[in-house]
Order: sequence, then structure tokens, then C-alpha cells
Amino acid sequence: MSDVFVNYRTGDEESAATMVARELVRRFGAERIFFASSSIEPGQRFPAELVRAVEECEALLAVIGPRWAEVRGADGRPALQAEQDWTRREIETALDRGVLVIPVLVGKATRIDPALLPESLRELADCQYRRFDHRNAGADLAALGDALARLLPELGAADRDAQAAHERTQAKSRKKPAGDATHTRMRTRDVEQRVRGGIGNLNGDLSGTFVNEPQGPVNTGRGHQYNAPHFQGDNTGVQYTAGDNSGTVHQRFERERRRSDDAR
Repeated sequence: MSDVFVNYRTGDEESAATMVARELVRRFGAERIFFASSSIEPGQRFPAELVRAVEECEALLAVIGPRWAEVRGADGRPALQAEQDWTRREIETALDRGVLVIPVLVGKATRIDPALLPESLRELADCQYRRFDHRNAGADLAALGDALARLLPELGAADRDAQAAHERTQAKSRKKPAGDATHTRMRTRDVEQRVRGGIGNLNGDLSGTFVNEPQGPVNTGRGHQYNAPHFQGDNTGVQYTAGDNSGTVHQRFERERRRSDDAR
């Protein structure tokens, strides 16, 4: 069973109808789109197949160009006025069955004037339409396909474009690393690193480091820092004096002078 029936009039935008049908077939599959010139197999009864397809479809797209209501039949009268006109009969059948009917206005075609329609088709003028322009074919066809996928859930389940997009998203997520090293920020409350020895205990994250329990001179700001270690006796033990604990570091190392024997 076909979900969508593409209706058109010979002599009025057949090329647009063909483009619509081909795009929908590509996106949803040939078995879900009925287009008379390609869906009826050789030897099948044309009238019976048309009626069956309309009666079984979920939506009918009425492709309407600027000449849709002007094309004349063999008798010279507007084809639309003939009760046996197939374009008219297909739309009538869909409206009678309560099928979703979507006019697709091509190019400069305007909303249909109800006065031009036979009584059995007047409802068509009230149906909300979509537009199709050859200059914007890609976007217009995509929008039409999106609308059908949304309105017909079973058709949407067969949407190849949606499936492809889902597969691309999954593939991308599989390739994505667990964490981006260039943007990872380890915070102190999450990870605490302690390194003992040297100048004291270092705590911090990738954004900064602070020192507690200092065991030596530390400079973290402006100004000057004075450290004056003195080696006494056997050169063990260090005495420190410091200024404001910031800025440049000045150090002075001295050995205590041994008293001479004369000075004892």
C-alpha cells in the first residue's frame, strides 16, 4: 500500500510533479509513494489501479501549477469541468474518504479560486497548501518531506534521511573522546594534590597553586623578600629572616668568623 499519492495534471507542471515523486521515493521508498507514470506496472488496468491507490493512500499531494485550471480537453472545454477527468476524480475520491489532501502550489500559482472549481472540489480551496519553486527546489522538497514524515507516523518511521542523521550522530558520539584535555578543568574541591618536600605542601588545580606549611622562602606577590640564612658552627642549621614575603628575592649567606687566638 502506498502512503502518498502524487496527483498532477498533464500539461501543467508535470516536471515539478516528477521531481516531487522522485524525492519522496528516495526518502521514503518506492513502495510508499504512488506516481502513475512509474507505479503502474505494464499490463495492469490503469483505471482500477488509480482508484485502488487513491482509496488506500494516507495523503494526496495535488500538484497545481499556473495552468492547472486552464488546461482544456479534447472537446475544447476546461478539463477540470469533465466528470471523467482523472485529475479531478482522484482528488474527489480522496476528499470523499477524508484523506489528507495537500495542494502543492508550483511557481507563480496562487491559491485556487473556489469559483473555478466544480462543486465536488470546492473543499480543495480550503486545504492548507505547500509551495514548490524550481529555484528553491532542495529546501522546498525537504520541507514537504519533513511535513509528511511528521503528519504520517508510519511514513516517518521509514524516513531514510532521519535514519542517516541518527547514524551520523551515533558515529560522532563514538569517536568523541571521554574528555577534552584542552578544556578539562580540575578543581580543588574535586581533586586535591599534595606534594610534600621542598618548599612545603602544594595544593591546587590546573588554574593555580597555593602553598601551605611552607618550609622555605616563597614569593607569590609584589615587593621584596629578604632571606638571610647564616651557617653556624659546622654549617648545619639555617636561620631565615624575611621581609613582606613577596617580590624579588635577596639572599645573603655568611659564615660566622672564627675568633682569632688573640681575641680569646
